[in-house]
Amino acid sequence: MPAVLSGTDGAAGAGAYAAVFLRMHPTGKGVLSLSESSSGQEARYAEIVAEELGIPTEDVKIEHEDTDRFGTGHGFSTSPSQNTAQAIVQTARKAREKAALIAADMLGVAPGGVSFDNGYFFAGRDRANSVKFPDACLKAYAGGQLPPGMDGHIDMQTVYKG
Repeated sequence: MPAVLSGTDGAAGAGAYAAVFLRMHPTGKGVLSLSESSSGQEARYAEIVAEELGIPTEDVKIEHEDTDRFGTGHGFSTSPSQNTAQAIVQTARKAREKAALIAADMLGVAPGGVSFDNGYFFAGRDRANSVKFPDACLKAYAGGQLPPGMDGHIDMQTVYKG
């Protein structure tokens, strides 16, 4: 019979871990899935994603997932970690970075040649030449030519120590 290590996931000293998953739809709306309970923090978490991506807060749906489905979130507590918000920021930024690569392609500029402000990608500092974040999401799913080596979706995750 295996030993039960209080406060760990079974690996000595590994501690609890959790995950956040962000799936952007072609509409630019997103679903943030948490492998742990948010204990009433849904609005705050939606605001974090919305702020990072420049989309309305109501366009971010929060889902609580069970650990059997995702294989992460093993630990000893159902309350959110102090690291959850930072993991959400990291995950949203990953989504924005992928969308930026798509937007750069749409704008005809080098991958590093876009800036981002309030939901818009711009060709450098040229405010007249822009792509909305939702338009980059649509391009990710709608097919057509994407930047070399890129798959057609914007799904990001971050696994973190709980």
